Amino acid sequence: MNGIFFGIVLIGFLATAWRELTLPVVEGAQTPMAVLSSEMLAAASGAVELAIGLVGVMTLFLGLMKVAEAGGMLVVIARLIRPLMTRLFPEVPPDHPAMGAMILNMSANALGLGNAATPFGIRAMQELDKLNTRPGTATNSMALFLAINTSGVTLLPTGVIALRAAAGSSDPAGILPTTLFATLCATIAAILAARVYQRFSPLGPPEASGPITATAPIENTPASTDQPADLPAGLPADSGAYPVWISILALGGVVALIPAAILWGDRVSPWIVPSLMLGFLLFGVMRGVRVYEVFVEGAQEGFQVALRIIPYLVAILVAVAMFRASGAMDVLINLLGGFTSRVGLPAEALPMALLRPLSGSGAYGVMASIINDPAIGPDSYVGYLVSTLQGSTETTFYVLAVYFGAVRIRRIRHTLAAALTADLVAVIAAVAACWFLFAGF
Repeated sequence: MNGIFFGIVLIGFLATAWRELTLPVVEGAQTPMAVLSSEMLAAASGAVELAIGLVGVMTLFLGLMKVAEAGGMLVVIARLIRPLMTRLFPEVPPDHPAMGAMILNMSANALGLGNAATPFGIRAMQELDKLNTRPGTATNSMALFLAINTSGVTLLPTGVIALRAAAGSSDPAGILPTTLFATLCATIAAILAARVYQRFSPLGPPEASGPITATAPIENTPASTDQPADLPAGLPADSGAYPVWISILALGGVVALIPAAILWGDRVSPWIVPSLMLGFLLFGVMRGVRVYEVFVEGAQEGFQVALRIIPYLVAILVAVAMFRASGAMDVLINLLGGFTSRVGLPAEALPMALLRPLSGSGAYGVMASIINDPAIGPDSYVGYLVSTLQGSTETTFYVLAVYFGAVRIRRIRHTLAAALTADLVAVIAAVAACWFLFAGF
């Protein structure tokens, strides 16, 4: 990450210096270096505002996470799809709270709940860090989790659908099948890339002072009893998991959400967040949890986590702002546009593909300007393509800054490479899907 950060800053500075020295001076206009300076300061202020803006959301959902954790929901969820998760994350004990937190994060992302996904993901990273024997270094499980997080299967891209509807689309939810296909391909690519790349990025020897908890008693599972306290009634004490048929039913329910999202996504989406809060609290009440006190206890972490990630956000967002303000992004688009237009990625959509991993707000602005352009519109090939790109790719650098910043990871190993591989596959899959369904440009 050190090299990536320095490289982006260096390119931004050199590109601006070149423009400063070669472009003619326009009276009354800001010089390129002055624009760069103002953009850097604006990005730094924006990073702080973004982190502060996360406080309320993180307070809410970290409070709900604490209720779920106290009631044993994370372990219950982990056991529902244990066969899949234990194969993906063999280093994590099957009943560890990290499993349930990761599943909740992936589920929130799948439903387009970015605000809920972030607190769930931070909780998952905190739990994964408890298993980390090398403080400050990303584990294989952390790298894989974040690669999946930046490429996760999306059933309901609610924000993009709303923006398409506002732009006058006759079929605002038409991107659901293309988004689902692109994110499925990206998720498979993320898993394979993380597994391959980890071989070239060894962890190194563990630190003697690092936590070694793989063989320790699992949270919410008392070591002195045969029957875990959070195990639902009727589950055999020695099984450690639900019967296979229950896991199959749970996975079947997830698969059934795909056609449901396509058919009734616009009606279901307003119910998700209120139902999520009620469901968590109701589960806690049924398990005897003092939900108010536990919620407040968990919510107190929201402000502390938001403050902890500010330096990481400032570093990444200022570097990205320099890259964009310097004109380096425009040069890159001009160089690649002629080639990508021949393979189904028109020059109008290329800025979207390049900006999405770097800047969420920038990519959102590009999509909005394209689908609101009367010459293009939301229901053209380009309109469908940029909408799919927005719904099927993630702001990779932002995700890495927030999640790794929350647990103070400095050596990210192969995480960025795996995440960018997934982003590239998502773009290719989005082009292929939109070409197949909406070609006609």
